[in-house]
Amino acid sequence: MSKSKQTAGYKGAYSSQKKKEGEGRSCIRYRCGLTNTIQDVLNQRPGWVEVKDDGDWDFNWCDVGWLRENFDHSYMEEHVRICHFRNHYEDGSRSEEQKDEAQVESYVAQRYIENPYLIAGRKFDLRVYVLVTSYIPLKAWLYRDGFARFSNTRFSLSSIDDQYVHLTNVAVQKTAPDYDPEKGCKWLMQQLRQYLTAKHGFETVQTLFKEIDNIFIRSLLSVQKTIINDKHCFELYGYDILLDQDLKPWLIEVNASPSLTASSQEDYDLKYRLLEDTLHIVDMEGRLTGKEKRVGGFDLMWNDGPVYTDVGLETLGSSCLVANTHLGCVNDRQKQLQQLLKPFPGQKRT
Repeated sequence: MSKSKQTAGYKGAYSSQKKKEGEGRSCIRYRCGLTNTIQDVLNQRPGWVEVKDDGDWDFNWCDVGWLRENFDHSYMEEHVRICHFRNHYEDGSRSEEQKDEAQVESYVAQRYIENPYLIAGRKFDLRVYVLVTSYIPLKAWLYRDGFARFSNTRFSLSSIDDQYVHLTNVAVQKTAPDYDPEKGCKWLMQQLRQYLTAKHGFETVQTLFKEIDNIFIRSLLSVQKTIINDKHCFELYGYDILLDQDLKPWLIEVNASPSLTASSQEDYDLKYRLLEDTLHIVDMEGRLTGKEKRVGGFDLMWNDGPVYTDVGLETLGSSCLVANTHLGCVNDRQKQLQQLLKPFPGQKRT
């Protein structure tokens, strides 16, 4: 980038101390535009220091409003990272390059799933987290933990206007007159997988979760040529999946800014671990080799092609490959992280 462009660019987006490729950093300067769980994670990150206003920064967890206003005016050094891709979502808006093209109307086709899978008579959906660190080539990680969000009222098509029956969003359910904040309306993904396995059997549930994996990959591949790839960017997506009574998964929505605000202590703990592991993969400290297939609770599911486990059925003499996805499975992340990560710069391994 030219000197004049750099001078005119956003001051905070470049570092005065450029680091060599792969060199560890003892101090990471960060900005954070949110005041929820991510702020807590960043505050407690060893060697990370928050900067205010227009101070120089290395890492920015920003809201989408900041991104729209500043990204195109920012010069970023090699190591700088930011939590959204430039066009992180598709909303039908027209870009500067599209203004001269013929006007095309956009539509969203929706279908109401009238036969949802019910537990205790209640409708639920799944919130699953996928981290994309590159679109070209596509590199995506699937988080083992997630949760099922239940409605507060038993399901019935006779009350189609009752949001407490049909909407599973916590923001909606917590306003119900009989909502119990201590109990909440969530199951951890491990609980759901165990329940489904006990009721339908291992093979059926394996097939179900493979179909859910396919939803993640196909949706990302469908926008791969549309998203503007940038080496400085990553995106943590929140997928909403609904199961019907035949155990067929349906994609409801992909959230580019999933809620990081906790509704309970259990929810806070899950999101804290999720965000910690996101930062491990972004790896501002330069502690990874780049060849990892697992980091904490994240499993690499696509790296310019499907990723398979190192130990699978092939050890039994079969040529069958096993996908490196473990949604709802055991998450021994602390043990795995201790084995994987080098100590932070200036720290000794415990």
